[in-house]
Amino acid sequence: MKICRFDDNRLGLVGNDGVRDVSSVLARLPQAGYPFPKHDALIAHLAELRVEIEKAAKAAKAVPVEKVKLLSPVANPGKLIAAPVNYKKHLEEALADKGIHHGNLIGEIHKVGMFLKATSALVGPGEGVKLVHTDRRNDHEVELAVVVGKRAKDVKAAQALEHVAGYCIGLDMTIRGPEERSMRKSPDGYAVLGPWLATRDEVPDPGGLSVKISVNGQVKQDAHTSDLILSVAELIEWGSAFYTLHPGDVIFTGTPQGVGPVKPGDTMLAEIERIGSMRVAVS
Repeated sequence: MKICRFDDNRLGLVGNDGVRDVSSVLARLPQAGYPFPKHDALIAHLAELRVEIEKAAKAAKAVPVEKVKLLSPVANPGKLIAAPVNYKKHLEEALADKGIHHGNLIGEIHKVGMFLKATSALVGPGEGVKLVHTDRRNDHEVELAVVVGKRAKDVKAAQALEHVAGYCIGLDMTIRGPEERSMRKSPDGYAVLGPWLATRDEVPDPGGLSVKISVNGQVKQDAHTSDLILSVAELIEWGSAFYTLHPGDVIFTGTPQGVGPVKPGDTMLAEIERIGSMRVAVS
C-alpha cells in the first residue's frame, strides 16, 4: 500500500491509475487533547486502518498524481534522525572535497553517530525547496527514509524491521559551511519526504534498492542500498539505544557518493526502487 498526503491535507491511496481520496478514514483516528501525543496519529494507527482505507478507495475517483500537490506523507514526526556518511564512497568523496567538508572533521558513522534535523524543515515534493544562504554551496543528498511504525527502545537489529511502518524517498538538503550539521541541514524545506509512504510489505528488503537523483536531467547520484555501511536494521538498533523511537519518527539512512550543488531554477528528480520517484523544484 502506498499512502500520500496531498493538496489541503487530504489523505490518498496511490495506485497505478492515480490517487484516490480516502480522507474520510481520518475521522476514525482517536481524538487527542493537550498535551498532545509525541507521535504521528495516522502512522500509529495505520495498520488497523488499512482495511478501511482500501474500502474507501474503491468508492473514490482516481486523480492523476501529477494533478495533485504532494505533501510529506508524515504530518507530525517527533524526530527526524539522520545518518551521516553512511556509504563508503561518500565518505571518500567527503574527505577529498573541501567544498563538502569545509575544514570540518569527517569521521566514520561508527565514531560520529547520528544527528537530528529540525522537524520544521519537513516538506513534501510538491512544496519544493527554497534555498537560503545562496552565497554558499547548497547540495542535494538523496536517501532512503525509514518511517517508524511502533514504539522502539533498545531494539536489536534482528527485530528492528518489525518496528517499521514503511519507506519514503528523502532529500537531506545541505548548506556547506563550518556550522554543526543539524544547523546547516535544518532550514525550512531542507528535509523533503515523499512522494508517498510505501508500507513495509511493499519493500521486503530495504538493503536491495537502487537510489538515484538527477538534476535538470543529468544523473548525479546513482547507488544501491546494499552499499550502506550500517543497514536499516542496524540504524534502528543504534538509534533506539539513544532515543525512544515513536510512530512517525523518520530516519534518513545516509546519502551515497555524487552529492553536488543546486541553484534556484533547478529541478531534481529523485528515484528509489519499489517506492517511486518525486520531482522537486528548487527556488
